[in-house]
Amino acid sequence: MPRLSHKPLYRFLETIPATLVWGSFIGAIILSIFAPLIAIYIIILFDLYWLIKVVYWLVYLFNSYRHYRTDIRINWLSKLEQEDPISNDTAQSHWNNLYHLIFLPTYKEPFEVLDTTFKGLVNSNYPKDKFIIALGVEEWDKEHGLKVAQKIKQKYGNYFFKFWITVHPKNLPNEQRGKGSNNVFAAKAAQKEIDKLNIAYEKIIVSSFDIDTIAHKEYFGHLTYKFLTHPKPHNTSYQPVALFNNNIWKSNPFTRTVSNGTTFWLLTDLSRPDRLFTFSSHSMSWKTLVAVGFWEADIVTEDSRIFLQCLLHYNGDYAVTPMYVPVSMDTVETGSFWSSIYAVYKQQRRWAWGVENTPYMMWHFRFNKKIPFMKKFKYFFNQTEGAFSLATVPILITMLGRLPLYFADKSTQSTVIAQNAPIVLDWLLTTAMVGLFATAVISIVFLPPIPKGESKHRYLWMFLQWLLFPVNMILFGSVPAIEAQTRLATGKYLGFHVTKKNR
Repeated sequence: MPRLSHKPLYRFLETIPATLVWGSFIGAIILSIFAPLIAIYIIILFDLYWLIKVVYWLVYLFNSYRHYRTDIRINWLSKLEQEDPISNDTAQSHWNNLYHLIFLPTYKEPFEVLDTTFKGLVNSNYPKDKFIIALGVEEWDKEHGLKVAQKIKQKYGNYFFKFWITVHPKNLPNEQRGKGSNNVFAAKAAQKEIDKLNIAYEKIIVSSFDIDTIAHKEYFGHLTYKFLTHPKPHNTSYQPVALFNNNIWKSNPFTRTVSNGTTFWLLTDLSRPDRLFTFSSHSMSWKTLVAVGFWEADIVTEDSRIFLQCLLHYNGDYAVTPMYVPVSMDTVETGSFWSSIYAVYKQQRRWAWGVENTPYMMWHFRFNKKIPFMKKFKYFFNQTEGAFSLATVPILITMLGRLPLYFADKSTQSTVIAQNAPIVLDWLLTTAMVGLFATAVISIVFLPPIPKGESKHRYLWMFLQWLLFPVNMILFGSVPAIEAQTRLATGKYLGFHVTKKNR
């Protein structure tokens, strides 16, 4: 099936995000030159709006943090055994009749990366004989990939109920190289094996993990509890907190603050499940995954797109359930400072490519009349506004905010609003730093134990590194987002770039 982008109307929809972004930049410059007083009013109102958003952001952040601290202390396996919950779905039974199918696609990662992932699975506070592992190797990396996969299976395979290794063929039609296409091939192979085992689809929970994902020891107990106590367990995905802690003591401060910024963005959204999309590592019902035809194999952002597939399939009766028990992944660290900087830029550009969901929603929502209009509007607005804000807000506030003061004539400069504008802007930015300080404090709490032999003074450096955050928001927030949206508008579609893992 050819991409929807071959349709003229869909191509037009793909240009809308970049048009909004570049239109805002050009409009800000034109207003600053020809109507600086109007521009000053707009900028002050804009900054006030974002100050209010920062306050709300902090409220949601602390709420999620409170849930996180509570949920990681619970022994969820004991809770399952004591409460013995049974799903409202009559096809379900007790928790110990459920299976966890875990997809782990790999490409050129060294044995050490997979080893830490599987150590995490083995150390889970959950019966490992309920785990089914689907380790997906790429034919592009067949020799190395199979060697590592077989070594992992030899070391850990006996812990699990089943351990499957698949080799995703290269150059399959209607596919793009990446995690999504690898997972689709592995899922189709898994379906055949599951049918042979005669396991009901309703009794399988799927987790789609990046290969460096280390699940918290309580993750699967918590996931099972959420699944069984949810009124519609097949009509929801389950999104955990995503920490980037695996190698955080070895990465550089730029990549650390970028990765931690992603964690805090997700934490705030977990407290607002009505706007939550799936992101990176997440879980869902196998029955649902099969019903929607698995992930889309020809896109980059299959992790968020699968939510929209389910939302459309269930005519709006689908949502994301937050999980405050985390999974941990790598910060970007290639072994070299400058290559790590380049790699984190490409990672952020790939994440910003989630803007491809904007035309997808506009196209498909118009055909589905069963989804309530306000629900469609909310998801569309949140997605579009988020992509727009990521690309524009850091630049508009820090770089273009003072531009109208430079171009204003003497009569405009003598007005009260113009004279007080720099003071107001400085006050707003200073107040916003309170949010940055709170984020820095919480980031210290999320840190894993410092490696033996390391100085405790590194905790202070971990706190002070957040002074880089405003710069990072432009270099690794706005710039890659602008590039991603411009690429989408011009038809220079982004491929899937695998971030190099280093131990």
